[in-house]
Amino acid sequence: MCGFLGALSFNDSNFQNIRAANTRLICRGPDNTKQFSDNKELNIDLIFNRLKILDLDDLANQPMLLKDNILMFNGEIYNHIELRKELKSKGCIFKTNHSDTEVILNGLNLEGIHFVKKLIGQFSIAYLNKNQKKLFLIRDRMGQKPLYYTYTNHELYFGSDLIAVSKLSNKEVIREDSIKEYLKLGVVSSPNTIFEAIKKVEPAEILEFGYETNKIKYQKSKFWNLNKYINNQKFNTDEFFDLFNNAINIRNNADVPVANFLSGGLDSTSIVKNQFDQDQNIINTFSVTFDNKMYDESFWSAMVSKKYNTNHTVYHLTKKELIHNIDNSLDSLDEPYADPSVVPSYLLSKLISTKYKVAISGDGGDELLGGYRRVYNSLSYNKFLSNPYKVIYNLYPAFLGTGNFFKSHSNTISQRYKSFLEDEKLLKLLSIEDSKSSIFMEDINDNYKLLLATDYKYFLNEMMMYKVDKTSMANSLEVRSPFVDHRLIEYIFSHDTSYLNFHKPKKILQDYLSADFDTKFTNRTKQGFVFDTKEWVYSNIDKIENQIFNGKIVKDLNPKIVSILKVNKSRINSLRLWKLFVLEKYFSNI
Repeated sequence: MCGFLGALSFNDSNFQNIRAANTRLICRGPDNTKQFSDNKELNIDLIFNRLKILDLDDLANQPMLLKDNILMFNGEIYNHIELRKELKSKGCIFKTNHSDTEVILNGLNLEGIHFVKKLIGQFSIAYLNKNQKKLFLIRDRMGQKPLYYTYTNHELYFGSDLIAVSKLSNKEVIREDSIKEYLKLGVVSSPNTIFEAIKKVEPAEILEFGYETNKIKYQKSKFWNLNKYINNQKFNTDEFFDLFNNAINIRNNADVPVANFLSGGLDSTSIVKNQFDQDQNIINTFSVTFDNKMYDESFWSAMVSKKYNTNHTVYHLTKKELIHNIDNSLDSLDEPYADPSVVPSYLLSKLISTKYKVAISGDGGDELLGGYRRVYNSLSYNKFLSNPYKVIYNLYPAFLGTGNFFKSHSNTISQRYKSFLEDEKLLKLLSIEDSKSSIFMEDINDNYKLLLATDYKYFLNEMMMYKVDKTSMANSLEVRSPFVDHRLIEYIFSHDTSYLNFHKPKKILQDYLSADFDTKFTNRTKQGFVFDTKEWVYSNIDKIENQIFNGKIVKDLNPKIVSILKVNKSRINSLRLWKLFVLEKYFSNI
């Protein structure tokens, strides 16, 4: 894993600017920083920070050059060994021993930009082809690795960190609709960012920037589309687990030790069981305990470790330590993000990074197998309740909460689904119009797969993968997620749902683990990885109020908002106060 910044410009360029902006990215790649500049046809400034995981030799450093082509690549390609053999058979000569970066560079040089379709992994790529006078920006299928950009006719800036790109380009005007979307959803969704002129490269997107006659021209395309895989072939459990086995196997390929996040939940346990069954010699696992037993799953993770004889590390995460690291956790973000689980996620990454550079996680299991309660609740509908509940929702006082319980009984599936994620009532409290963004997919006939696709479009990409990347890379840790392997996702979407049991979400994993654990383990309620936000918010209300009313946004929307949300000290209102606090803290740091 790594981080990079780049600038292409027909205007004067100062390479010191990119060095200054790069300070935010060093944590993403502390093992080597390499710079490249050229001003023959236009000014090209590139800088790359490397976290050495595969092929530790300096020959694998980036930016990497081949003839007139230059590559910067953040991520991991898990099928690089097979691709290298294929490219060698076609005449490619390699300088490195087993660098996946050089595989991408040779592949793009030989086969063109659509070589990316062959890649299995997580990646953001900047590829400069000087012969064609084109720069390509490419992001992986699930949006696991970030990539931001801004351009005019005369200059282009891009990189792995939004704030760094804004500093480099001097594009810092705030996008008002993004503020609205954040207040409603807790995040700003692709392709937009919190800044008006800066965009995200979307998942599976290829952006092509041609530069000729003192102008930069732009076009975009997609190299992968989930909707194209929707079918109803007969589901075969053995086929599914063959893909699952391979997804885990290839993610264990590294030249440094690899750890496993082990919560003791179905997803992380299934991964560890798979490694054990495939006779992996040493399985390193890592879990945490909490003071608050409501969020503590250490009993279950210890059971898994004992069953599979793992090299297990347990760290007790105290309430004091959680609170002490709230600021550090939020500072790791380059965009406002309201999910409080960012705090324990940041701390867990920090703890693992003291021993490891790579960790395998169970992220994506719920999206793949419909593990979220909102999926099943959204599929049910009682037409006799929908109209009365709609009236109650419209009348429901915004200061009491979201009112989403009533909205969840809507007669439209999109409203039922969005009731679990949106807070329209907060916008009402702040006297602002609803944001125009939509997180919901519309063009899939199968309602179950429609909800899964919406989870992939919004929740996995914008919420889960964002959090995983930012909190882990702030601690120089690479996280690999087998459940996010695109081949598994394609398989689920192209096959029937005979693996499902709506009364037992993720029954396929329950069955997989049933020989090793009893039903108390496999059927228990999902706990989640969070901290007690309500207690912290109301215990630190003075700090929150001070942050909000010394800020740039909220006080101009509704100067009484904190007083309103203090009247009813509920979990929902504490999350709203947290959301406002995070927003103002973000703007105070940039």
